[in-house]
Amino acid sequence: MASREEITVSEDEVRSRYSYLEKMTDLVAVWEVALSDGVHKIEFEHGTTSGKRVVYVDGKEEIRKEWMFKLVGKETFNVGASNTKATINIDAVSGFAYEYTLEINGKSLKKYMENRSKTTNTWILSLGGKDYRVVLEKDTMDVWCNGQKMETVGEFVEDGTETHFSVGDHSCYIKAVSSGKRKEGIIHTLIVDDREIPEAVE
Repeated sequence: MASREEITVSEDEVRSRYSYLEKMTDLVAVWEVALSDGVHKIEFEHGTTSGKRVVYVDGKEEIRKEWMFKLVGKETFNVGASNTKATINIDAVSGFAYEYTLEINGKSLKKYMENRSKTTNTWILSLGGKDYRVVLEKDTMDVWCNGQKMETVGEFVEDGTETHFSVGDHSCYIKAVSSGKRKEGIIHTLIVDDREIPEAVE
């Protein structure tokens, strides 16, 4: 038979287990948002009896409101290194059912991501056993790698431009060449150590 000490659980442990359980039951929505500095996870807790609202970005608490008499409304906060504006809309669907939608920079997440695929290029690559996510913002020609904005040097070449930067001790550049077709516009290609990297679809 187990001795008494083995089955005693501290009050703090019980409280933390309870609050963890309570926390999980109020989790109503999780979104993943790909921005230039990385993919961010947004979690939203909504206590439909207490009106509690909690927003987590990458596991860090951004907003906490314990008691809200109004169960519908919106919460606005910033995401990522560029402080991108995000808003969670809480709408009543029927009775005690709610719908949660995420907007990024005033657009629905779907619209934002569709637009983003037109304004950015993303590449995922592995160098020396480490994974890298490289993002080009086409409008500014800013290059991001694993959440850091890179120092770049632009250069005109015979058939377009090259934007040079380095990742660790690897030399990289993004080559921009006109497709010759108006609809396609400019084609961007990432070259790392003289090797072309295929573009990723996020």
